[in-house]
Amino acid sequence: MIEELLPESVVAVEAYGDQDAEARLYPEEERLVARAVAKRRREFAAVRACARRAMEKLGVPPQPVLTGERGAPVWPRGLTGSMTHCDGYRAAALVRAGDLAAVGIDAEPHGPLPEGVFDTIALPAEQDRDRALHAGGSAVHWDRLLFSAKESVYKAWFPLTRAWLDFSEADIELACHPGRGTRGRFTARLLVPGPVVGGTRLEGFDGRWLIEDGLVLTAVAVPH
Repeated sequence: MIEELLPESVVAVEAYGDQDAEARLYPEEERLVARAVAKRRREFAAVRACARRAMEKLGVPPQPVLTGERGAPVWPRGLTGSMTHCDGYRAAALVRAGDLAAVGIDAEPHGPLPEGVFDTIALPAEQDRDRALHAGGSAVHWDRLLFSAKESVYKAWFPLTRAWLDFSEADIELACHPGRGTRGRFTARLLVPGPVVGGTRLEGFDGRWLIEDGLVLTAVAVPH
């Protein structure tokens, strides 16, 4: 499903349920989760199995995916990408660094956010738009979709800046495709100076979303 949201240059691999839960880890990866609980280890291994299959599709030998600053994945030279996982689903999206500047993906269960979370992640303007979207009678959980979009924006932002982006530092507007209430696009207006890509300072990111099989999926692809 995630591949629908990304340019053709991106290779995406996803897995469902317990698929790849017992995937082999490299020793360097094992050390990262040596003290983790079983659930964390399974998610860690499964999403890396997706990443390695994506590497193979790009003609790159499978190799460890370690974690760098702020837990961001460290990709093989010449690649950039993003990973995500939630209960019952995990995915990795990889692309040659010459084809895109950055990619960010996120998956969430399609349900309302826990009590109190929305107020902490949504700007006043986003809260106003959320109320208007809910008033339209859609079955979409717009609060969860907004959260996922912000996660995808951050995952695309961080490799370009190596800096934190707070929930309050990007104003995201969600939109449906006409006649297709479970698919759409979003725009993220950065409220702090954006990264310089191709000699131009970006003022925001564009993304896409879909809801299917009980999941909210969002993706951002940043061109050069």
